[in-house]
Amino acid sequence: MEQVLIRKGEAAVEEVPAPTVSTGSILVAVEYSCISVGTEMASLNMSALPLYRRALQQPENVRRVMTLVRNEGLVRTMRRVRGQLAAGSPSGYSAAGRVIEVGTNVTGFQPGDSVACAGAGIANHAEIIDVPVNLAVRIPEGADMRSASTVTLGAIALQGVRRANPTLGEIFVVVGLGILGQITAQLLRASGCRVIGVDPIAPRRALALTLGAEHAIDPLAGNYPDQVQQLTDGFGADGVIITAAGGSDEIVSLAFQACRKRGRVVLVGDVGLSIRRSDIYTKEIDFFISCSYGPGRYDSLYEETGLDYPVGFVRWTENRNMQAYLDMVATHRIDVGALVATVYPVEKAGEAFASLNSPDKPMGILLQYVPKTEVPVHTLLLRKAEPVGSEIRIGVIGAGSFVQAVHLANMVRLRRRYRLRGVASKIGSDAKAVAKTYEADYASTDPEEVLKDPNVDLVLIGTRHDLHGSLVLRALEAGKHVFVEKPLAVNEDQLSAIEAYYKVERSQVLFTGFNRRFSPALTAAKTFLVGRGSPLIVTYQMNAGYISLASWVHTEEGAGRNIGEGCHIYDLFSFLTGATVEKVTAAAIRPGSRHWARNDNFVATVSYSDGSVCTLAYTALGTGTYPKERMQIFAAGTVAVMDDYKSIVVYGRNAPGWSSKQADKGHLRELTVLADCLQKGGDWPISLAEQVAATRVSFEVERQIISGEARP
Repeated sequence: MEQVLIRKGEAAVEEVPAPTVSTGSILVAVEYSCISVGTEMASLNMSALPLYRRALQQPENVRRVMTLVRNEGLVRTMRRVRGQLAAGSPSGYSAAGRVIEVGTNVTGFQPGDSVACAGAGIANHAEIIDVPVNLAVRIPEGADMRSASTVTLGAIALQGVRRANPTLGEIFVVVGLGILGQITAQLLRASGCRVIGVDPIAPRRALALTLGAEHAIDPLAGNYPDQVQQLTDGFGADGVIITAAGGSDEIVSLAFQACRKRGRVVLVGDVGLSIRRSDIYTKEIDFFISCSYGPGRYDSLYEETGLDYPVGFVRWTENRNMQAYLDMVATHRIDVGALVATVYPVEKAGEAFASLNSPDKPMGILLQYVPKTEVPVHTLLLRKAEPVGSEIRIGVIGAGSFVQAVHLANMVRLRRRYRLRGVASKIGSDAKAVAKTYEADYASTDPEEVLKDPNVDLVLIGTRHDLHGSLVLRALEAGKHVFVEKPLAVNEDQLSAIEAYYKVERSQVLFTGFNRRFSPALTAAKTFLVGRGSPLIVTYQMNAGYISLASWVHTEEGAGRNIGEGCHIYDLFSFLTGATVEKVTAAAIRPGSRHWARNDNFVATVSYSDGSVCTLAYTALGTGTYPKERMQIFAAGTVAVMDDYKSIVVYGRNAPGWSSKQADKGHLRELTVLADCLQKGGDWPISLAEQVAATRVSFEVERQIISGEARP
């Protein structure tokens, strides 16, 4: 399918694999998508800036990058960033089309329905989109597909009006008469309000007057708050809604000045927010921020999983705002025809985006798509398969930034041993970008393409955690070797199914990405323990850092940080002791605040058959200024201290220890030993029993954290 991607200041139309329908979603064949001139022009211009200038304008992204540098090192972080930039960014967040497929657990939609869709990264400028149900609404009779494609802009404008709480007869000023401002003015008029528009562009002012505004002011012709005072009998406006964009603080200041005493100002656009006390204090002005489409926005449970808010408690969610806007379009109370008169075929999206920087840029632009009757193509062939050599041919399922920056980058270093055959990822543009970068033969959005490929020897699974167990089993049953990023499974049913598969002798190798045991630091520590005359006491501190409880890591997809990451350390304990687990005890904090979680603030102790006792203290309570991972090993008069996989210092023995300028957690070596196993035969790098044991320890720790009950 064709999709618009933003890269280096330009919009390009590329052929990418079509998405498959997700659980709780609908697959939509797009007929029109709406380019939001202000938002998308900003994204286009931002993509053209060098990295240092982007950093100055987006400090929140700099903080995220610095966290990655701390956790993974500079080189891997730069690989992640460059990979994402090379892929380009999907653009668009408002579209309309017809349902072609319905996912499981979906009610209220069926193939053939006309729908309008919203959401950045979802309602893309693309021929086919996968849309969660709360971000889609049916188009009512009387609303055409072109007008319905503005649904996101309409919902944004409607939420801004709702925040202003207008009443019959009030006078409102709308600052900025772009497409959002024009819709806002019409919504206010439909609410029984008188409207004054403010914009420096004459055609916009003229259009606002034809669409129902009573007055339209040029702010460059004088102090517009004075003109508002004259038009309101000297009182000032009851409210001001700002739909303009600009970095100046003066926009908000003038809005306050245009209000009457105890008036209100609602910010919808993106403007400077340095507020002067004198502007609001004497008039006791109320200032509101409007959160995009409405309640539910930025709530992953609402937007991604379809969890709705009860109408008796939240009357107007973002989905209900979308529907209300389309109802007003259908009954001709809102006229958007004149706002989106410019239409380009999607093949000319580059021209459409280029026009955004022209002096006479249109107010709104639609991209049009020709409906296709053929079945969506989920796999894109990039080149012919090369003759089979001695390399291990890999199929990747889930090509996120970690897989790219770590595993695929290391496979390039081991190119004589590994070759990338195919890439399957949920987002087609990502799959194609990764496949092209690492010279794979094809890109797909369907994991089955990799599983059924006879030219794939090893399946690398890097999806979100909840899919690991089922994909491992499917890959094994397809006759593939498997490298699955931790965790191996997220529940006992998944783990037991994998164990049951191996009760019959099998030839496929299963390898869970417990990379730490292959790090130089742990290899050095293990050598110090050869011939030890006592059990071990091991204490491991994981200063994991705080992750918002809204993150997928804490949901069913991630299974929490104990199962998702703690399993690494339980495997490390088994590696050091070389013994079997006898007992697990765990205790978590009593948070006292919902800000903290129990299963990323706990202490777990594992006792082993050789008498060793190993303890993990895992916490999100710490600070990034302290090392992330530190371990102490006590054994027969010797103490070895590992610090962030950069050093091992040994006390009580004449041993040199080990050190490195960069943290090395064993990712490259794990691929090397896996290649040795697959190409030369021999024992698995990590036995099935050890992989299962580490995973099952994480389940028991989780059970005790939640229940507070210990057991052998």
